[in-house]
Amino acid sequence: MMADEVQNAEGAPEATTENTGAPARRGRGGRDGGRGGRDGGRGRRDDRRPRDEDGGEELIEKLVHINRVSKTVKGGKRFGFAALVVVGDGKGRAGFGHGKAREVPEAISKATAAAKKAMIRVPLRDGRTLHHDGRGHFGAGKVTLRSAPAGTGIIAGGPMRAVFESLGVADVVTKSVGTSNPYNMIRATFEALGEQTSPKAVAQRRGKKVSDLIKRGGASDRAAEAEAAAVTE
Repeated sequence: MMADEVQNAEGAPEATTENTGAPARRGRGGRDGGRGGRDGGRGRRDDRRPRDEDGGEELIEKLVHINRVSKTVKGGKRFGFAALVVVGDGKGRAGFGHGKAREVPEAISKATAAAKKAMIRVPLRDGRTLHHDGRGHFGAGKVTLRSAPAGTGIIAGGPMRAVFESLGVADVVTKSVGTSNPYNMIRATFEALGEQTSPKAVAQRRGKKVSDLIKRGGASDRAAEAEAAAVTE
């Protein structure tokens, strides 16, 4: 019994020496594990990429105007950039937004994000032109929009052309009076587009058929029914 106790006592220091080395190894392993956790964190950050709100649908982005702005502070002036962007899906949805930042790419990204949140639906005839004429007014800007037959093209200039290209309109005639400020022109254009209505919406609101509305325009019964069947929205 005494010999066993002596052996155990003599073996204890050896076990203590091995055990004291083990925590050091575990500590290094813990640091390695910490690095692995940081690498995993990078992987999660890569997954948080900005996505379109339309579930990955491709959008048409048009940079309408970019302007350098400055802010006077105590130490001098701080320069930045302001961007105006129009976004659309080419199928009757469009929106506009503006953003400010110290760098141009960041200002454009802010404006694009704002435009995606403010997209509106505009009913189109045959998917190519407006259903009826419209007028819009904002500030000193006044615009007039007119539907056009096939083959006319987009008769518009500057900011208004970007709106119709992103909206998916192929034939339209427009006129802008009063100002060339792109912000006011864009807002006036979207005001006119927001008043667009389709025959189907009017018929549903009045409790009638689309063919009944077309007949009041002087069309025959057969022509009214054929045109009503062609109306998609």
